Amino acid sequence: MKILSFLILIALLMAVGTPLVGAEEGADPWGDPVATGIEYREYSLPDPVNVFVTRMERSNQQVILESSIGQGRLSGGGETVSGMAQRYEGALNYWGQSWGNTNKVAVAINGFYFGPPFEPAGVPWSGQVHSGWYSKRFTELQSGSGLAWNLDRSLFIGECVSHPSDKQQVYYYLSDSSVVSQTFGGINVSRDDNEFILYTPQYGTDTGTTGSKDSIEVLVQLKRPSLIIPFSAMRDGEKGEVIEIRDKKGSTMIPFDHVVLSMHGTKRDEFLALGVQEGDQVGITQKIKDCNSYPTNNWDYSYASIGGAFYFLKNGVIQDFSSDPQANVRDPRTAIAYNNDYVFFIVVDGRDQLNSIGMTIPQLAKFARDELEATYGIAQDGGGSSTMVVNGEVKNNTYCNIVICKNRMFLPIVVNSGDKSQSGADNQPLNPADLMGSNPPQPEQLSGDGLPLTEEYYTFAPDTTGEILQRLVANGMMMVVVQPEDISPVFTQDDPIKTLTRVNVRLGPGTNYGIVNTVDADTTGKILGKDNGLNGVWAKGYYWWRVLLDGPGGVDIVGWMIEPALTLSTNLR
Repeated sequence: MKILSFLILIALLMAVGTPLVGAEEGADPWGDPVATGIEYREYSLPDPVNVFVTRMERSNQQVILESSIGQGRLSGGGETVSGMAQRYEGALNYWGQSWGNTNKVAVAINGFYFGPPFEPAGVPWSGQVHSGWYSKRFTELQSGSGLAWNLDRSLFIGECVSHPSDKQQVYYYLSDSSVVSQTFGGINVSRDDNEFILYTPQYGTDTGTTGSKDSIEVLVQLKRPSLIIPFSAMRDGEKGEVIEIRDKKGSTMIPFDHVVLSMHGTKRDEFLALGVQEGDQVGITQKIKDCNSYPTNNWDYSYASIGGAFYFLKNGVIQDFSSDPQANVRDPRTAIAYNNDYVFFIVVDGRDQLNSIGMTIPQLAKFARDELEATYGIAQDGGGSSTMVVNGEVKNNTYCNIVICKNRMFLPIVVNSGDKSQSGADNQPLNPADLMGSNPPQPEQLSGDGLPLTEEYYTFAPDTTGEILQRLVANGMMMVVVQPEDISPVFTQDDPIKTLTRVNVRLGPGTNYGIVNTVDADTTGKILGKDNGLNGVWAKGYYWWRVLLDGPGGVDIVGWMIEPALTLSTNLR
């Protein structure tokens, strides 16, 4: 009798098309909103298959798309989807074409393929735009580019792209009113001999360039991110400024509103011949060109984008993947789709014979078109990476997506309460264990799907209801509710200050930025200007101030510090 009751229960759970929420007759199938302009729904489909979907109103001005980066660094980070959501919760963004607004992360999903064999461990295979920064160039791997969300709220799915060499320029506005330029050859990649590479804050805390022989690095403060824009769109009020020219000094730290122009050999000689000096203005222009055989998209002013694979739905037409074996395996899947009214994040569970066996790409396309009424859709990395986090809670069965479950009941998956992205007080360096579990894997252990599935590749954390097993991934996409700028009036420029406790000095206003230094209590200094109007800005739970402090050996320390650690001082600099 117990066996019969159990089988009946399973049959009910596997009923065709039964939604897991909003099933009450006459009720809105999308249930209650999870945030302003964002709704969530679960589907239980035949075979069985469990699908988790969020939709965002495209017309709602308070909600946007944003990309996420594992550990905040494209130099090779790996982080869980819930960890990335926490990393960018409360962080500054560039929505509205100014810094100061912050993120309330409502939904987060995993992103694109990463790691070997095409990239170093923890590095996405294709490009990324983060909060307006073109931070990694798109390649022709796996469809070349993915969904792009622009500052005017338009979006599209890109395909094959290129970067015309004559459109990737740094313009220097010299003191004699002349304008000279250089072509840079890459973004946030290791610099080789005789190369000019542009480094943005998304690369890491510093450029990581080794040695100082025959190299020069130029620190430039910007008034906006290094957007994808043509020369004709560059305005005088948006030009940056050369802060420091570091000849033969090696690696340079990258503050949040800065870039580093890193040149070696002939490129260094070329720069020195231009006569650029500290204080000169700088403009950066970039262009993405769609390949001739593909539709033309306007990449200018892209705000958030990551790579994508299996562009499965184009203008309502399901694409043919019959000759691609990988597309016709029933696997866990992650995808982004849209129509004129909504953007959809879709996660499909798989590898669980009892509860959810996954979808092929054609099945995913049919679901997006027929059930969600989407007209365009593209997949992300699937398999063990497939994860959906809604308001901090992991919604899908990540455990079975990773370990392959046979004949086991579904265990509820929730976020471990000990998983956090920052310490209670900003007076200690971030602990990697806070971000990636108690035994975080080393960078060389990270890779994309297709490599052996061993526990070293994931973060594991038990909780009271079952097990959490989230894969460490390189990037992702988020649905964000934009929070308005909040500025504290406590200090003003040039106020003498001192520290009240041992505290971190950071590269930007937020605990999501790297640490420049850690100083003791009673360290003196002053409030700095040249902060893009952000002194006293609220981010990551604190008000932040850009300061200059008296460092050991008479070496000044410049960076951002939380307001509770500062007080006015009678010692004038």
